[in-house]
Amino acid sequence: MSKNQTFEFGGVKVAPGTRASIALNIARLYTHNDMTLPVQVVNGRRPGPVMFVSAAVHGDEINGVEIIRRLLQHKSRQDLRGTLLALPLLNPYGFIHRSRYLPDRRDLNRSFPGSAKGSLAGRLAFHFMRDVATRCDFGIDLHTGSNYRTNLAQVRADLNDLPTRELAMAFGAPLIVNSPLREGSLRGAVSSLGKPVVVFEGGEALYFNESAIRTGLRGILRLMRHTKMLLPRKHTAQFEPIVTHKSSWVRASMSGVFSCSVRLGSIVEKGAVMGTLSAPLGEESEEVLAPFGGIVIALLNLPLAYEGDALLHLAMLAAEEEAEETIDEYTSFLRADEIEIDVLGR
Repeated sequence: MSKNQTFEFGGVKVAPGTRASIALNIARLYTHNDMTLPVQVVNGRRPGPVMFVSAAVHGDEINGVEIIRRLLQHKSRQDLRGTLLALPLLNPYGFIHRSRYLPDRRDLNRSFPGSAKGSLAGRLAFHFMRDVATRCDFGIDLHTGSNYRTNLAQVRADLNDLPTRELAMAFGAPLIVNSPLREGSLRGAVSSLGKPVVVFEGGEALYFNESAIRTGLRGILRLMRHTKMLLPRKHTAQFEPIVTHKSSWVRASMSGVFSCSVRLGSIVEKGAVMGTLSAPLGEESEEVLAPFGGIVIALLNLPLAYEGDALLHLAMLAAEEEAEETIDEYTSFLRADEIEIDVLGR
């Protein structure tokens, strides 16, 4: 069996079968402290693909940070083939300040591919593209909901690209959303290099969601087994994911207090009541109706809403019965803890 090669990254040589924490210098803050981009390089004993896993592109989306922490502690890393580049804090400034953005209110996920002489966001994006993306064969970017919203565990991918579609299906999330590439995003910039990227979304910003974390970790391990970075397992819980090609936010028709009557993963028919908007003094109220039949993939947690605010995200379904079966299987999988992940990393 052939042996893997030494992987050089950031001026550090990582021998086969070893790992190293490397900090890439990005900029100096006005406190005279350096802002660095931390990268954990895990170099397998045997050759294989090079994959990146990134999180906290938005600094307040911390579920992905925990997913990567558990991934780096997982016992299967000892059997790794190829090289894993783990970036749990792609936006270190936002993470420190518990903020989605960088100090100039720039969104890092609209700043790719970046510039060596641009804004702080542009420089972070530039270093990621130059030092990480160009070295990898494919990648996974981890996100959560934002602005008091919770996302159902889901993968977003450009399903028109066959290698990307294959990775999305291998991940094994309950829902796959066909999502066109967006200019300025990490996914769009890396895909322009001919390298497939899938985005995993689950949970809410600034809060851990255990089911989303477990689903994300399980999905990464499944994808790594699919790409032969890890050895296959004999018995793995599987379910056919729901694939949707159209989704829409249902918005508030009036300002008021929103009382939601559905849950994440609820399957609703067109015209179904999904909640009620009420004026605080009780003199006025309106029902929130489903504009089409579909599955609820995101919810507003904050009950206070202005007219036009996004309340629920509804994804259209091709086959409701199959979707119900998938959600039931996914719920059972979570409830029974049928997962090959040791949460404590032992």
